Amino acid sequence: MAVARLGSEDRGLSASRAEAELRRLLDIMAALRAPEGGCPWDRAQNFETIAPYTIEEAYEVADAIARRDFAALPDELGDLLFQVVFHARMAEEEGRFGFAEVARAIADKMLRRHPHVFGEAAARDAGMQARAWEEQKHAERAARAEGGTLGGIAVGLPALVRAQKLTARAARVGFDWPDAEAVLAKLDEEVAELRAELPQAEPARLEDELGDMLFVLANLARKLGLDAETCLRQANAKFTRRFTAVEAALAATGTTAAEAGLEAMEELWQAVKRQEAAPETAHETAPGPA
Repeated sequence: MAVARLGSEDRGLSASRAEAELRRLLDIMAALRAPEGGCPWDRAQNFETIAPYTIEEAYEVADAIARRDFAALPDELGDLLFQVVFHARMAEEEGRFGFAEVARAIADKMLRRHPHVFGEAAARDAGMQARAWEEQKHAERAARAEGGTLGGIAVGLPALVRAQKLTARAARVGFDWPDAEAVLAKLDEEVAELRAELPQAEPARLEDELGDMLFVLANLARKLGLDAETCLRQANAKFTRRFTAVEAALAATGTTAAEAGLEAMEELWQAVKRQEAAPETAHETAPGPA
């Protein structure tokens, strides 16, 4: 087996230093959870209370990458690793499994899913590799009794992420729109259905129709080769950036957003958009901060 090639190049910390630091982290975690002398907060936690922090830390890793803040990335990855160590320690205390089992499980999985690297298989082209990966994942889901095409897609994923995964899995068995135009047509249909529900304003019906719209949008992102969660994250960042600029422009005149009114804020919003579109000339034509 070709496992030996994994550590053939020295990048960053040597294997021995990495092992030493991981051992140190495991010891710190054990001390934090110790019945005598441990941290009361850490001792009080369980899988359910820690899970939200795990999700939060994963998003902070993604945020650092999106901002290309590689100086902060080691710290954020460390926070995420600590979450893994925390869960493993709690499981070890209950006699379920420990960190070694976690590391072994993912190492074994990677070996199984990459026969073209670690086995005798000669599947070198991308298509054969993708098929081998999916066949192995299917076998693993079957072993866990996760039947059906959609089996194994975690319910706890962010809804937008899960929607895209659900539609991608269904598409593998042919349940899919032919192209993005067909999805846009479906989106028009869903918009019309939501509009029809507006006069009645029944929350349950509005929730259902809006959910359908969001689901179709996630599908549209997939058909366009985009990640829906990334698209929305970027839209959030753009809105934050522009609204902050609007508030700054108002503050420069001694006005708050609440005092300015919608019309004035919309005017500044459009100015900020023009400034972003043509930053080299925006200071000559648009109000607001330079």
